[in-house]
Amino acid sequence: MLREEERVKAVLDRLEELYPEAKTALNFSTPFQLLVAVVLSARSTDKQVNEVTRDLFAKYPGPAEMAALSPEEMAAAIKKVGLNKAKGKYLVELARKIVEEYGGEVPASWEELLRLPGVGRKTAGVVLSNAFQLPAFPVDTHVFRVSRRLGLASGTTPEAVEKELEKAVPPELWGVTHHRLIYHGRQVCRARKPLCESCRLADLCPRKGVSSDIKEKNRGHTKSKNRRR
Repeated sequence: MLREEERVKAVLDRLEELYPEAKTALNFSTPFQLLVAVVLSARSTDKQVNEVTRDLFAKYPGPAEMAALSPEEMAAAIKKVGLNKAKGKYLVELARKIVEEYGGEVPASWEELLRLPGVGRKTAGVVLSNAFQLPAFPVDTHVFRVSRRLGLASGTTPEAVEKELEKAVPPELWGVTHHRLIYHGRQVCRARKPLCESCRLADLCPRKGVSSDIKEKNRGHTKSKNRRR
């Protein structure tokens, strides 16, 4: 039987075999554009975000251009993504703050990023890791679910899981492991119907919380259907 440290290393090695080229699916050319894309990605798919940012970045490529918009104009420009009014307000406010306080450059520190409107810990981590290649382990819904099922973490909040993953995974692998867990969550370890029988990690996975995750998802789905009736 593998010791826990050996099992974790084997999981990481297997993820590397499965997803050697894992990277963000969001399209961007600058740190600011990545920041905008991640803010837009809340409750929206990467495909939806990329469709919106294609035209958005062509018209408003940087913070100066976006800072000149009103929240209503921004909301109209991103109307194809969910929560467009709230996101439009955040994007205009953060663009103005970046122009006024940071000379038009996205700051490269946790503290300063978290001061920007609409930016939480996950968003800040994605920007630090992908735009600045700094060590960060952002925890989104896929990372949270898959890491707990694989026994890499047991925390009940994204912050707790982030701390556990930072201890379990070498810092130089934080960014790419984040993406590999997302890939695995989307392709195999799905929220409601995980493909456990065909999973290449099955021999290393304790499947922690799989049944309870599915029950919780189904319970929420049933409640939603009942409300619609």
